[in-house]
Amino acid sequence: MAAKKIITIFGATGAQGGGIVSSFLNDAKLKGTWAVRGVSRDVSKDSAKKLAEQGVEVVAADLNDKASLVKAMTGSHTVFGVTNYWEKLNMQLEIHQGKSLADAAKEAGVQHYIWSSLHYVSKISHGKLPHVYHFDSKAIVEDYVRSLGIPASFFMPGFYMSNLPGQMFKPSPPDNAWTFALPVASTAPIPLYDPRDTGKYIKAIVLNREELLGKRLLGASAYLSGQEVVDVFKKVYPEAGQTARYFQLTEEMFRGYLGSQGLPDFAVDELYENMRLLEEFGYYGGEPLDETHRLVEDHLTTWEEFTKGAAGFAGLK
Repeated sequence: MAAKKIITIFGATGAQGGGIVSSFLNDAKLKGTWAVRGVSRDVSKDSAKKLAEQGVEVVAADLNDKASLVKAMTGSHTVFGVTNYWEKLNMQLEIHQGKSLADAAKEAGVQHYIWSSLHYVSKISHGKLPHVYHFDSKAIVEDYVRSLGIPASFFMPGFYMSNLPGQMFKPSPPDNAWTFALPVASTAPIPLYDPRDTGKYIKAIVLNREELLGKRLLGASAYLSGQEVVDVFKKVYPEAGQTARYFQLTEEMFRGYLGSQGLPDFAVDELYENMRLLEEFGYYGGEPLDETHRLVEDHLTTWEEFTKGAAGFAGLK
């Protein structure tokens, strides 16, 4: 029997990485041919120990220490790389970490590097939205990966469904009605993504490696407008949904709320422009999801399905 190929997953205890670990351990098409290596800064954490109990080879590495990244990748056929801008709110740090991952993949001789990327908003908006740092940083790293000439594909996660229940979509004054509030029109298209599905997208990338080398795969199950998000909620929870609504925040309201949460001004600018992106240029620059649905063979979680099991909507009728 041939030895299993190793997929090394950075962020293995996080939202994206956790979904990949689950797929490669349990999927009938993957588990027989792939061994899973998960990377954690701290292998003594409970989340890392749980991975080990599931049969994951857990190794330690630090995104700020390239030698540790090379060591973690050595022997891997495929590597999934991801960084977390929101941990430090530092674009230059994220670019540095992303480039270190790419350099390490080259040095380790990885045969398929999958980078969790996003669009270059400054470019697709023709300079009108220059402050969406967490998109642009990943796009700059994507350009760097391409410049290295390593065999790579790019996963483009959509708008996290998990950001809605109880957060962007919650009971609001004056009547405590369930309200989905964003500073864009109710018709703006939102590409919804359940991070637990990430493994299904990465499965499609590895099974279609030759076709997707140098290509992007968009990570969303469907585009829904803000009003459609509310309409689904009304259908699933007819009692709570009686008064549910979409509300278009003014820029002042949106900025005021984020500022009250303690976010620095530059991050408030960033998130406001991120919202404008949805309406003015499109999260994916207007690209359809047809290729995603052609290549992903597993069922992707719909907003209706997510809504039914969302902790933020628990107990509703």
